[in-house]
Amino acid sequence: MTRDELLRVIEEAARTGAKELDLAGQGLTELPPEIGQLTELETLVLGTWTADRKIRTNRLTSLPPEIGLLRNLKSLQIAGHPINPSQGNQLSELPNSIGQLQNLTQLYLNSNQLSELPSSIVQLQNLTQLYLSSNQFSELPNSIVQLQNLTQLYLSYNQFSELPNSIVQLQNLTQLYLNSNQFSELPNSIVQLQNLTELDLRNNQLSELPREIGQLQNLKVLRLGEDIFGRSSNQLSELPSSIFQLQNLTKLDLRNNQLSELPREIGQLQNLTGLYLSYNQLSELPSSIVQLQNLTELDLRNNQLSELPSSIVQLQNFTELDLRNNQLSELPREIGQLQNLTGLYLRNNQLSELPNSIVQLQNLTELDLRNNQLSEMPREIGQLQNLTELDLRNNQLSELPNSIGQLQNLTQLYLSCNQLSELPSSIVQLQNLTELDLRNNQLSELPSSIGQLQNLTQLYLSYNQLSELPSSIVQLQKLRYIFLEGNPLPVIPEVLVNPYQPQAIFDFYFTTQNPNATDDLYEAKFLIIGEGGAGKTSLAKKIQDSNYKLDPDEDPTHGIDVVQWRFEHPCGQDFRVNIWDFGGQEIHHQTHQFFLTERSLYALVVDTRKENTDFPYWLSSIELFGGDSPVLVIENEKGDRPCNVNQQQLKGDFAHIKDFLPTNLKDGRGLAQIKDAIQYHISRLDHVGTPVPKLWAKVRYALENDARNTIEQHEYFELCQRNGVADRVEMLRISDFLHKLGICLHFQDDRVLKHIVILRPEWATNAVYAVTTNKQVAQAKGHFTDADLAKIWRDEQYRNLGDELLQLMEKFKLCYPIPGLQGEYIAPQLLDFSPPYAYDWDSQNNLMLRYEYEFMPKGIVTQLIVRLYRWIEQQQLVWRSGVVLNNGRARAEVLETYRPYKGEIKIRVSGLHSKELLSVITNEIDEINGSFQKIIVTKKVPCLCEECQDDREPHFFKLQILDNYLNKRRYDITCDKSCLDVPVRRLTDAVLAPEFFSYFEGKAENALLDRLKQQHIEYHPDSPQAQTMSNSKYDIKADVVQIIETTEGGNVIAIEKKYTSDPQVKESLNTLIDFLKTLQEDCPDTQPENAAEVLNAEIIHIQTHKPSRWQKLRQQFRNLPKDLRDPERLKQASKSALVQVATDLTDNVFVNAGIAFIDGLSAEPD
Repeated sequence: MTRDELLRVIEEAARTGAKELDLAGQGLTELPPEIGQLTELETLVLGTWTADRKIRTNRLTSLPPEIGLLRNLKSLQIAGHPINPSQGNQLSELPNSIGQLQNLTQLYLNSNQLSELPSSIVQLQNLTQLYLSSNQFSELPNSIVQLQNLTQLYLSYNQFSELPNSIVQLQNLTQLYLNSNQFSELPNSIVQLQNLTELDLRNNQLSELPREIGQLQNLKVLRLGEDIFGRSSNQLSELPSSIFQLQNLTKLDLRNNQLSELPREIGQLQNLTGLYLSYNQLSELPSSIVQLQNLTELDLRNNQLSELPSSIVQLQNFTELDLRNNQLSELPREIGQLQNLTGLYLRNNQLSELPNSIVQLQNLTELDLRNNQLSEMPREIGQLQNLTELDLRNNQLSELPNSIGQLQNLTQLYLSCNQLSELPSSIVQLQNLTELDLRNNQLSELPSSIGQLQNLTQLYLSYNQLSELPSSIVQLQKLRYIFLEGNPLPVIPEVLVNPYQPQAIFDFYFTTQNPNATDDLYEAKFLIIGEGGAGKTSLAKKIQDSNYKLDPDEDPTHGIDVVQWRFEHPCGQDFRVNIWDFGGQEIHHQTHQFFLTERSLYALVVDTRKENTDFPYWLSSIELFGGDSPVLVIENEKGDRPCNVNQQQLKGDFAHIKDFLPTNLKDGRGLAQIKDAIQYHISRLDHVGTPVPKLWAKVRYALENDARNTIEQHEYFELCQRNGVADRVEMLRISDFLHKLGICLHFQDDRVLKHIVILRPEWATNAVYAVTTNKQVAQAKGHFTDADLAKIWRDEQYRNLGDELLQLMEKFKLCYPIPGLQGEYIAPQLLDFSPPYAYDWDSQNNLMLRYEYEFMPKGIVTQLIVRLYRWIEQQQLVWRSGVVLNNGRARAEVLETYRPYKGEIKIRVSGLHSKELLSVITNEIDEINGSFQKIIVTKKVPCLCEECQDDREPHFFKLQILDNYLNKRRYDITCDKSCLDVPVRRLTDAVLAPEFFSYFEGKAENALLDRLKQQHIEYHPDSPQAQTMSNSKYDIKADVVQIIETTEGGNVIAIEKKYTSDPQVKESLNTLIDFLKTLQEDCPDTQPENAAEVLNAEIIHIQTHKPSRWQKLRQQFRNLPKDLRDPERLKQASKSALVQVATDLTDNVFVNAGIAFIDGLSAEPD
């Protein structure tokens, strides 16, 4: 809203004598003095947000003195943004005239920047509700205690460390919220607040409560546990006996403290309905707990309980009993008497058997027995007719009872990591089953009638002993994904690696069962790596042609060269070896990970004239990228100088070295032995001899015979048709298969690259190298422009492919666009090693984390820089080995230290929202680490003992050790430096729980994949010009779903994809769009750098506080038509939407995210 528009609104409100004026969400940066004309106004809303995340705020930094003229005002709401302070009101002070609002009863000032209140606040004698949460108060203003009519006082998320005794003057106070501050104790006088009904003290530093707390006789809710992110710094080890005098208490939250026992007097709290005791150190329950007859919720997770008293069955109002992560070895026989129980959670205990009475729990819908020691299930388990979810993972079951087929309402059955060798035939009677997890068992066959499980959508069969599949499995029409890796099936891993296309796997498997329709695969990669000038190119050419004469003036390989060599396999088949010759210069190493693959034979070439061959680096790189692939060490004796290599030590350190082979490539000595070794080892690779469909082989050879470097996607489709492949889905399966083999590149999930097929991967890589090795780019410290690229790629082979090659560089995390500078980019691996200038750092109250690597691949921090480039401070504080990130709420320093073979990444974060920023950074680094096969990395957090807190070099604990302590129910650990004990949970609390990012799959899947780097764009297939989507609209029809982008004038510029008819798709997609539109309305001014955080908070809020709505959203996703409801595709679409939210440059960030989501659905998943 412009100033003129606001003045007209005020003028109209004054003319009509308006009682209420809502200006929230209008983008106001100032409030004009004319606001004082609204003397009849009773409610003024300038910023508001409710428990269901309806966020509407402005960007006010001050209020005009004329605000005091609103003498009839009763409610003044100036809340800021709860997640992104910079995107909301940021009042740092209030005008003294606010004291003139004598009729004010509600004052909302939460989420601003206030550190003090004006003295005139005491004049607000009618004030009953005062919201000061999420500001910068460190002490309670004395003026507040003079507000005698206050009933609700919100002081959460500030920096309070103590309460003044004068707070007792607020005798009408009923609700006092003090959570997430720094209180280490409470004044005894607090018990004089006799009208208090709710007291929230979560996430402070309390080690004890006042003895007199029992005097708060009207208290109904007492919270002393963790916040919604599981954070708690309270350390209560015992409860004062007086707490049991709180006879009106209905909810008592004591989660995440250090209680080792529960007093007998707990039974006196007769009105208690919710008792939350998880994450303590309880080893037993008092018998008096059965006196809590009104209890409906009892949370006992993560304690040390070894038994459950049989008397607990007297608590007949129980609906859920959570005993996960304890030490129970048995359940009371009487457990079956809990007739109202719907959920029983016993994961991570020591149960070896179940009482037969458990089958009497007729209302049970969820039974979680994961990670126990069960060797059998009760034969009568089929009596639990209402059971919908049964989790038996990680037990010792060798068989299942036949009665399991009677569980007709079962939808989810988890049986992984047991000892099952067969399944009962009755399992196919589970007609409502949607998920069946049988991973890591000993199954050699599946029931022939498995196809009867018509509602099955997810089937996990990895790591069994299956050598064949029953023909009926193709009848599972609703199956969305199937996991089959780790079985002796005649299917190449490149097909199995994509479990989200079960039909493709079935088609491949059953096609290869017909020997007349297949060709056996006799082809593999031979990858030659080593230092520059070691003789890699000479070796490749000598293998290809033994008579090749070496040229001493031959230029070294820049990038990658690929040549072919053929030999006759012992079975008589022609064996094709694709020899990949890698450039040895350091600048090339970062892209090796995209081509150094598993299931290949490697050769490390050593130059005997040089003593500096970095064996650990190269051999460790092979392990990281190639897994268990065999390795040959080629000792190239130049100048007749023998190679001096400690073969025994290297073989001891690197088990996959198969042989050391001396040679002189100049005269050919040893070449025959090298060829023999190559033939021997490459013929024994697992995939050799695996059948592939003949049509796939025809397409593969047709592509190989095409002399071009790239072809358009439509040309690829035409080529497939000419070679007998008519189905478009199968065409994409073939290109995906060839992509995984490295034969060609087809990035089907990329909005730009999906339109071309790169026939020669080495061509694309060399095009990228041409930029990163360009002298001008190197002299500019990695800075380059579109004009520079036009010069570098001016050769005919790159004509009209600049956009695609640039996208490839971004996909490889080799560069990023400079925000605000159109057509300018940075390649961070070419930056200086030192910061561009000295910068200040506030080292107080930092969160710190370290990654220590046994062997550190180069380029981890430069990849992180590309992923999070929008947060680079001032777009200047970035260098090759470090970066300072600033998202407006917190500031992070990331430093990489690289030493020979080992390395370290140090992270420290400061700011109010430091934990959330740290979680994003660690999430990204974890994802980068996860791209390497055998990386060994240790996470460490700093000690928080008194001595280490003041030490510039504190002791660091391994996170894995801390996790082990918690798993063993040990809650203190000794600092090696000070010998002081430290609470383990305080140490682990520095790292945000993985649930923060779990909304994609309900698991700890990594979020914030940096799939797109610029504003979301749509490319017309026939035009290279991109159009922004800030004014996009879509037309969703029930019969044909069509994503159409239009300009403001209504002209169609792109039609992305049409889907087959499905009556449920409109409702499903509209549900998503409505969700994002609502979020857009609630947060209209969200900026790109903050939008992802808002989306995170909204989804977490729905999961936490609105489970029914979350289930409904999930169900709508499940209702998508068959070709869209692939979970991996949904995850991909979610990530695409999240990236759009994080990078959008328009005012419709969340609505555009809806388009991004649908676009993500249209692309084939990774």
